[in-house]
Amino acid sequence: MIESILLWTLAIVSAPFFAAVILRVKAFFGGRKGSPLLIHYYTLAKLFKKGSVYSTSTTLIFKLGPLVSLGTAITALLFFPMAGRPPVVSFSGDAIFVFYLLGLGRFFTIAAAMDTASPFEGMGAAREAYFPIICEASMFMVSILFYRLTGELSLSAFFSGNQPAQFWSTAGSPMIFVIIALFIILLTENARVPVDDPATHLELTMIHEVMVLDHSGPDFGLIELGAFSKLFLYSAFIARLICPFDFVHPALDVALFAAAVLLVYIAVGLVESVMARYRMDRVPKFVLTSFALVFFAAVITLEFAK
Repeated sequence: MIESILLWTLAIVSAPFFAAVILRVKAFFGGRKGSPLLIHYYTLAKLFKKGSVYSTSTTLIFKLGPLVSLGTAITALLFFPMAGRPPVVSFSGDAIFVFYLLGLGRFFTIAAAMDTASPFEGMGAAREAYFPIICEASMFMVSILFYRLTGELSLSAFFSGNQPAQFWSTAGSPMIFVIIALFIILLTENARVPVDDPATHLELTMIHEVMVLDHSGPDFGLIELGAFSKLFLYSAFIARLICPFDFVHPALDVALFAAAVLLVYIAVGLVESVMARYRMDRVPKFVLTSFALVFFAAVITLEFAK
């Protein structure tokens, strides 16, 4: 239990560092030096030292948004087996619970944006409510596939020990479809290119950024830390699948897991460096690709499993 709590704490603390890797990759492709890898820690420290400004049109919902957003993200990490080690909390069906937990965080973020009575934030909230619906369908399809392969419905059963290696042994090449689908979900759920561009501040084209325009100081710091933790969680899903090895030795497993997570972040930075943001009418088609890939992977895998 102590080891699991330490890994959970390390994941939260290191999430801003990994997010900075994306900035360095984009800077490399742009021919720039880029920000230091500790830039997000400096930013968070600066935000927590400031005060918050609240509009007279906001209510308690606006203040709850950042707290729930961060709370749900770090709580979801409690259920993930970091580096294949046992998670802090686990029970049968927790995979479904985690998805609904992340949905709760999204709901309060949307509610906080709409609570400002800003038409721009309402527009971003509508987009945030629409696109992740398709992602949820894809994630449930992944859960169905993993459930049929393991007979369990928990993240611990999916990603602990050598179970990811068993997925490759049983499913084979269709697991590549699952990884690509999860990567598309990662980009969508975390408002990355080509779904959204976190570097822009044009309200007409933003999704996540436009919803948090009125947040400031510690509130915005909580939102940023929650976003870093959520990105780490989705990256961890992919990392365990692309690097399913289990060496039993804790230090070696943690190092290998960190390297796999770093590879996922580098891939995100690479995508943001070579692609442009899609037009809004093309985003649903892009996100639907994840569901199609998982669906075909499930059909192929379950057919051969017979």
